[in-house]
Amino acid sequence: MARLGAAVNIVTTDGPGGRQGFTASAVCSVTDTPPTLLVCLNKGSSVSRAFHANGVLCVNTLASGHEDLSQLFGGRTPSDERFATADWKISATGAPMLVSAVAAFDCRVVRTVEIGTHDVLFCEVVGLMEGDARTGLIYFGRRYHAVDHDPPAGR
Repeated sequence: MARLGAAVNIVTTDGPGGRQGFTASAVCSVTDTPPTLLVCLNKGSSVSRAFHANGVLCVNTLASGHEDLSQLFGGRTPSDERFATADWKISATGAPMLVSAVAAFDCRVVRTVEIGTHDVLFCEVVGLMEGDARTGLIYFGRRYHAVDHDPPAGR
């Protein structure tokens, strides 16, 4: 899987199940009508219960420079410490939205499919925030790489 490059995201939730978040590269667009994303969530993770209980999430697409934040949300750091390291606002669904994200997709989970060790969450996008960042962050070959939004001059 290290050869399959992907955008780096922090997926967050809040509600009756509590505030939680995790780093994910297994996020994908499904359809634009209605706008829907899929998010893969490890069933055995410490955050799984909260995501299922809340039924809402925000996919925060990271910018270059967010590598430390990605590592923090991918580790065993307590939830309060994870959220204390960046600026967040509350989305319409109540999920935390990263102010400095390239984009943040506020979603309601509309279907869950179990596949092996993971749940695939199908999430209808109910709100979008576009950030000012011009450089995205991908993970490929077990390393972070910056991706420039603007095409090279002359193209």
